[in-house]
Amino acid sequence: MELRCKRAYENASAEDGFRVLIDRLWPRGVSKEKAAIDLWAKGIAPSTELRHDWHAAPDADFEVNAERYRAQLAAESAPALQELVEELKGRPVVTLVYGLRNTEHNHAVVLAEVLRPLLG
Repeated sequence: MELRCKRAYENASAEDGFRVLIDRLWPRGVSKEKAAIDLWAKGIAPSTELRHDWHAAPDADFEVNAERYRAQLAAESAPALQELVEELKGRPVVTLVYGLRNTEHNHAVVLAEVLRPLLG
């Protein structure tokens, strides 16, 4: 399985495979048609507090926020994570879609890191 990350503001393409929006809020200004989302996994998104912290200083506190998100995935979002794993198993290509501007320091990168060993 190939797991990719892509901003919601980039054009969807056939190569994206199964597209999963992993934000709690729908990206501003992006139509449902343009987004071409197959699954909106709100339950896997960072908590409101963590989302605010990530937006405030995405680079400066990345490791701190990443660790907080991993802890959230292990505890609060564990059922949502398991549901997502079951939904994604067997799909050849999955793209995690997110709204943050920073393409290197965001929750999609952390979620992909958590999902890879679970999806084999």
